[in-house]
Amino acid sequence: MPNQKILVITNMYPGKRNKTFGIFVKNQVTSLRARQFDVDVAAVKDPRVGKKYVAWKYLKWILRMVLLLITKGRKYDVIHAHYVFPSGWFGRLLKKITGAKLVVTAHGGDIDKMPKKSAFIHTQTKHILHDADHIIAVGEGLKQEMIREFKAPESLITVMSMGVNRQVFFPVDKNQAKQNLDLEESHTHLLFVGNIIEAKGLLELVTAFGQLKMNNDKLNLHIVGQPKQESFLNELKTILRKDNIKDVHFHGTLPQNEVAKWMSAADIFVLPSYIEGFGLVAVEAMSCRTPVVGTDVGGLSHLLKDNHGILVKPKNTSSLREGIQRLLEDPSLQKKLIENGEHQAQENDQDVLINLLCKVYEKIGAKK
Repeated sequence: MPNQKILVITNMYPGKRNKTFGIFVKNQVTSLRARQFDVDVAAVKDPRVGKKYVAWKYLKWILRMVLLLITKGRKYDVIHAHYVFPSGWFGRLLKKITGAKLVVTAHGGDIDKMPKKSAFIHTQTKHILHDADHIIAVGEGLKQEMIREFKAPESLITVMSMGVNRQVFFPVDKNQAKQNLDLEESHTHLLFVGNIIEAKGLLELVTAFGQLKMNNDKLNLHIVGQPKQESFLNELKTILRKDNIKDVHFHGTLPQNEVAKWMSAADIFVLPSYIEGFGLVAVEAMSCRTPVVGTDVGGLSHLLKDNHGILVKPKNTSSLREGIQRLLEDPSLQKKLIENGEHQAQENDQDVLINLLCKVYEKIGAKK
């Protein structure tokens, strides 16, 4: 299948302002190019919100697609849209114009959140899913939601995460990893990686951490990620001051190779999201041999079941605290989760999943 022409449309892609914004899409594009696919990208690279930013970045996005349509439109074999709406909406339009096959990857919020914003988006989401030549769901729960809510044809859906790059996310001896980051080896380090927004469960996390800290002075919490709203970050810091919670460290956005170092150094990775299409960041932690505590939602429900991680109730501080405490007190459970997590990392190896994606392209008869 080399030399096939692919147009990737995505409303999240790394740029100058944020090099991890939609990094999983860029990783997939890089892997496809390494397999000799000819890939163009039309993407939103600016993560900023606000009317003026949204209007400008969407205008640039549309102009990029128009330019590619004029110069290369009918040469594309596949249009691959990441996120059903709005990316899939543009993909569906370009499919009609160019005759290319349409593959749509649903990531989570585009199915369980975006369609609830308006009847128009809900209707368009259904049209996109029914007009796609193939649909990729990053998690099993997402697949079932598309079938149940939008009557998406099950025969056209493949469950496939974006995959973990195991050349980047690999284990390093815990003590050595802590030394490399100047962390106290005798202390216990909890880690969260993700956008700093309420839906990631950070209010519950800092509160649960504060309660655990009362009985464990050597406990530390590290938060790595981009504050999407400065007001929410300020709210978190207000809670920390008001409740006198110490040893919570904000590290901002880090490149993937740095995130991998933190994942190897961490004793426990915590992902207390309210919604989560798959939870790739949890697999990245597993790939670094770090046990995971996560909420029983979306893709995490499937990813962490059967002793692959600790599942806790969403929006529930007590459940989160108890889940972390259970893991802190049981070294044998930690070992079991690490071993089972390695199996999940193997199954979600980026190279294995890129091969599966190539088979999807072949299956839909992408070669004109």
